Amino acid sequence: MISRNDAGRTPGSLLCAILLVASAALPVHAEESPPAPSCALKQMDTDEPFDLRRFRGKVLYVDFWASWCGPCVKSFPFLNALDREFRGRGLEVVGINLDEHPQDAVTFLAGHPAGFRIAVDPDKSCPRDFGVQGMPTSYLVDRQGAIRFVHLGFRPGEADRLRSQVERLLNE
Repeated sequence: MISRNDAGRTPGSLLCAILLVASAALPVHAEESPPAPSCALKQMDTDEPFDLRRFRGKVLYVDFWASWCGPCVKSFPFLNALDREFRGRGLEVVGINLDEHPQDAVTFLAGHPAGFRIAVDPDKSCPRDFGVQGMPTSYLVDRQGAIRFVHLGFRPGEADRLRSQVERLLNE
């Protein structure tokens, strides 16, 4: 699990900073698209179990985030807008919290509410299975369950490009 060390910094804080500077969407060609891992998650607010396979047939935006992540604060308004705009067309936004202490996520969400589904990973295997390298990392998964785009970091200036990638997958 990604957490803070004694100095108050995250073990991956340097990587996170590098990813912010180099924040980019890495396209995956359809013929080379790996399948999204199957993750056994729990809905944060209800503790209801679910698996990402449940969303097969929808476009899935999987966002790994943590309360200590500055860019995550900036991404939540965008993710809320994306969810409102495209949910009716088949988009499902799932934010997977990686905080070591659940109360940190609860506090974060009190100040930055999410209109989209927030999940936790009880066995902590989902970020490893996806290959998460820093916060936030997002994966756009097509209707067939293949990862088509990987986004490292988040900058508000990327919103139009991210939105167009979602639309592209929704139109396929």
